[in-house]
Amino acid sequence: MASQGKKLINDPNAVVTEFIEGLVETYPGLQYLDGFPEVKVVLRADYASAMLDKVAVISGGGSGHEPAHAGFVGEGMLSAAICGEVFTSPQVDAILSGIRAVTGPMGCLLIVTNYTGDRLNFGLAAEQAKSEGYKVETVIVGDDCALPPLRGIVGRRGLAGTILVNKIAGAAAATGLSLDEVAAEAKRASEMVGTMGVALSVCTLPGQVTSDRLGPGKMELGLGIHGEPGAAVADLQPVEVVVSHVLQQILSPDRNYVPITPGNRVVLLVNGLGATPAMELMIVAGKAVPQLQLEHGLAVDRVYTGSFMTSLDMAGFSISIMKADEAILQRLDASTKAPHWPVGVDGNRPPAKIPVPLPLSHSGKSDESLSRPQQLSEQGHLLEVAIEAAVNAIIDLRDNLNEWDGRVGDGDCGSTMYRGATAILEDMKKHYPLNDAAETVGEIGSSIRRVMGGTSGIIYTIFCKAACAKLKANTQSVVTSKQWAEALEASIAAVSKYSGASAGFRTLLDALIPASAVLQERLNAGDDPCIAFLLSSEAAVAGAESTRHMQAQAGRSAYISPDILATVPDPGAMAAASWYRAAALAIKNKYQVHE
Repeated sequence: MASQGKKLINDPNAVVTEFIEGLVETYPGLQYLDGFPEVKVVLRADYASAMLDKVAVISGGGSGHEPAHAGFVGEGMLSAAICGEVFTSPQVDAILSGIRAVTGPMGCLLIVTNYTGDRLNFGLAAEQAKSEGYKVETVIVGDDCALPPLRGIVGRRGLAGTILVNKIAGAAAATGLSLDEVAAEAKRASEMVGTMGVALSVCTLPGQVTSDRLGPGKMELGLGIHGEPGAAVADLQPVEVVVSHVLQQILSPDRNYVPITPGNRVVLLVNGLGATPAMELMIVAGKAVPQLQLEHGLAVDRVYTGSFMTSLDMAGFSISIMKADEAILQRLDASTKAPHWPVGVDGNRPPAKIPVPLPLSHSGKSDESLSRPQQLSEQGHLLEVAIEAAVNAIIDLRDNLNEWDGRVGDGDCGSTMYRGATAILEDMKKHYPLNDAAETVGEIGSSIRRVMGGTSGIIYTIFCKAACAKLKANTQSVVTSKQWAEALEASIAAVSKYSGASAGFRTLLDALIPASAVLQERLNAGDDPCIAFLLSSEAAVAGAESTRHMQAQAGRSAYISPDILATVPDPGAMAAASWYRAAALAIKNKYQVHE
């Protein structure tokens, strides 16, 4: 069912002019012509000096594709951008005003995307400018590879490959080349690039309802950037599969969209369509590069990833591939002050990864001593049983932890703890020196540090390393119950020191502090260590449950209202109580079996 789209706007009819006002306030190198609302032209603030001895490069079209084209105005790229209303070609008078504003004796080049309205309006403006004495050339960009090459008089649509053409033309103009030379470079670049897009959603125009044309679990291949239907609708696939299809379409030797063959050098542009997170765009780029190299035999010289030519709030991406040589790379690498051209991508590509540096010196323990013993001592058996029970309790609790954390945090507590638990299980099979309690606890910390991110990972690493240091102070081969209790106390103190948390802060310490107190109390009273451990685990569970009534003073929960916090216990405290309780029960059961 269609619904009204949510937009951070005022008047739907004023979005373009208000966008331009915000743009020039943000970037002091840009200005706009005082002709609103009919004339919406963004130009270089230094146009007066630039127009004396350089060819002006102008592009534009309907708005809604930001940052294209206004975001690419600047020294070394566009001299001006002509902005139409959303998805509507700019009027002839606006285009003509832009030409007059930035064109000097060297003339100007119009770079136009291949849509009927743009061709007609820019074409008429060019003819009018010529009649006024301006030297004007036009290059049409049609880089769409989703539709069959022959579409009557319409031809292929202009897409994100236009941005690469703009950059090449702007860099050529900056060197002082003549209009014919700049136009020739732009035309050659336009013939070397192909683009195809994939959409996961339909865009919403300001003031209009959101279309439900594209249903859940579907994606649209070869869409237009104005919300028009694509070449086909298909089931959503893993991005690696989608990227493979897009690359095969662009590089199809049967359709011959671009003159690219195995052995060629290419430039890759991964473009977000407006609502695609940077993370997903980088995943697309990461999958596209090896496929271009291994499956298509191409050398990828440059990769540009980001949002260049969007379609309002559409989710999806497009891929542009341009055949490259040293001349094209030189133009793309040339400096520019256009605010939305990406920085840091020029130059030759070093290896993508290098080895992780090793510590300058290793600990005194040999590799052999830091591996699983062939035969476990009684202490080693107990340690193995306790660790296995503790991590399995966390694995079983993953979904509950995520659910609780989803209400009071970012919803990943269970998944984070699960990664640590599974790593501990795997590492214990091969690497833990279980007969050495101190080293085993230290290795648990290493496993956690390797796979657990966020605050939980570092807290548990500190917890384990502090316990390890305390246990190492013991010169005896067997760790006593009181020494275990002291190690727990040392761990709690270390976590409190570095996190700033203490009892009542609604953290894992609200489970561990009462557990430690009861453990010490019962051991000092002469209780059986197994019973003392079990009683302390009950205190841990009670402490974790009591966090429902606490106002958080640490972590993301500190930003949540008390009413919401009261609905669930602290996930970190529940996780700590869970593994602590499971370990105590496992030790109790182990002793009962022996009895």
